[in-house]
Amino acid sequence: MGLRAYLVLLSLFALERGAELALSSRNARRALARGAVEAGRGHYPAMVIFHALFLVACAAEALAFRAPPPAWAWLAAALALCAQGLRWWSVASLGERWNTRILVLPGAPPVRRGPYRWLRHPNYVAVAVELAALPLAFGSWRTALAFSLGNAALLAVRIPAEERALGATWEAAFVGTPRFVPRAAAGRSHAAGRSHAAGEGGRA
Repeated sequence: MGLRAYLVLLSLFALERGAELALSSRNARRALARGAVEAGRGHYPAMVIFHALFLVACAAEALAFRAPPPAWAWLAAALALCAQGLRWWSVASLGERWNTRILVLPGAPPVRRGPYRWLRHPNYVAVAVELAALPLAFGSWRTALAFSLGNAALLAVRIPAEERALGATWEAAFVGTPRFVPRAAAGRSHAAGRSHAAGEGGRA
């Protein structure tokens, strides 16, 4: 992939993020109007800044180091696109309860459909894959490493805050369900009607 094609790819990801933020804003307004309770406000601004800088860093490293990307860069680009598929599958599964903020609707019926049959946090898996794969689509390993480490630090705060906010009902619904790596048996025995509250944005 040449530099121009890579910059076009980054532009497409930027457009996707704009659509994601617009959807998140709409869902937040509706959730708050229905009495949703917000948690995790303290770390949210850091997430906003972190993810705003990501695409800028991808472009900056590509422009600063213009050597042809390695042959396997196409695989990284494919992984980044697959991450988008997983993200939007997660968004569609949560419906109006998906948000980049942690917004919990008290008493909301417990979501174990889509990728939530196998994972607690599939959207965060998508984010982690994207943060590593998109820079590597042009061989930009510095950005991939820095933002992967930064994302791990953010999620170490974000996920516990989200799981505390979701509470005991959510925890009971996801007993035995892994956070990030599916197991063959995961999702076989969950009860119909369990739910996942708003959140799982992973980025802003």
